[in-house]
Amino acid sequence: MDKMILTRMEYYGYHGVFEEERRLGQRFYVDLELEMDLATAGQTDDLSTTINYAEIHEKVKQIVEKQSFKLIETLAECIASSLLDAYTGVHALTVRVTKPHPPFDIHFQGVTVELRRTRK
Repeated sequence: MDKMILTRMEYYGYHGVFEEERRLGQRFYVDLELEMDLATAGQTDDLSTTINYAEIHEKVKQIVEKQSFKLIETLAECIASSLLDAYTGVHALTVRVTKPHPPFDIHFQGVTVELRRTRK
């Protein structure tokens, strides 16, 4: 299966277990791998035969920046279900959500959750 991959889309959202995270907000990165047939788009050079990735970016932005979840697992699930609902040509997808600066008193570059969902 072909894939459309969007990497390190950056958003500012209000997600976290701690009240301060949901009040002040922080940066999040989202990566997507959309499994779909890209043959027609590749052969015709016609945007209407594929998915406009600028549109995907905007849909994800609305979820990350306009909603609030305690867990990034829930954020990832919301992104996955929203995209599967909106794009019937997507057979499966992988969503990675990274919180690059979690509020812990330890040092690491961030925490990422990854989930894969398929059309039922």
